Amino acid sequence: MPTKFAEVKAPAVKAGSLTDKAYRELEERIVTLRLQPGQVLSEMELSEQLAIGRTPIREALQRLTREGLVVILPRKGILVSEINPGKQFLVLELRRQLERLIVRAGAMRRTEEERAAFLEIATGMEHAARNNDGIEFMRYDNALHSLIATAAKNEYAIRAIGLINGLSRRFWYVHYKETADLPLCARLHAAVARGIAEGDPDAATEACDRLIDYVETFTQATVSRGPAR
Repeated sequence: MPTKFAEVKAPAVKAGSLTDKAYRELEERIVTLRLQPGQVLSEMELSEQLAIGRTPIREALQRLTREGLVVILPRKGILVSEINPGKQFLVLELRRQLERLIVRAGAMRRTEEERAAFLEIATGMEHAARNNDGIEFMRYDNALHSLIATAAKNEYAIRAIGLINGLSRRFWYVHYKETADLPLCARLHAAVARGIAEGDPDAATEACDRLIDYVETFTQATVSRGPAR
């Protein structure tokens, strides 16, 4: 039985500040459509719902604004951004190059503690694949991206990839039930995690390329289908 996500999150994602906590919760709610595109939010309501002060909420929203997931409307509130399927191809152009860089760096620079966490996530991804579990997949996906960013130890690449991760994850979540082969995608993620864990930059990069190849195929199929129902 693989380790549950809550246990994986400890080595993969540091607890951090209240701002970090607010960001993680809001990002997941937006990505998984509990907060819908076009929905108007307020700092006060979010603060009450998450039981977190307004200052950490405001700082988390500023980060989400930089990542394109929300738009701050002066004196009106915070708008959850709309989804533009056509722009996903532009996202993928950047994502392929950045992920190749940080995956390779992660394989070269990861610590032994991080190695164990990568293997843990790989096992979790394989479990999600066997069970075709979309939410489990999404959570391990988030943990994997966070761990790769930590292992790569390149703050500039990490900032750049952070700007597109949320947009990519939300696009996936909106469309994966109609278009994706979730078990295959989970196994491809597991291969990336294992390549980094093994400290093999070439294997990790090849696994990353296979993953992005699949995501491009998924994106093309999604755009060809038209709007999600």
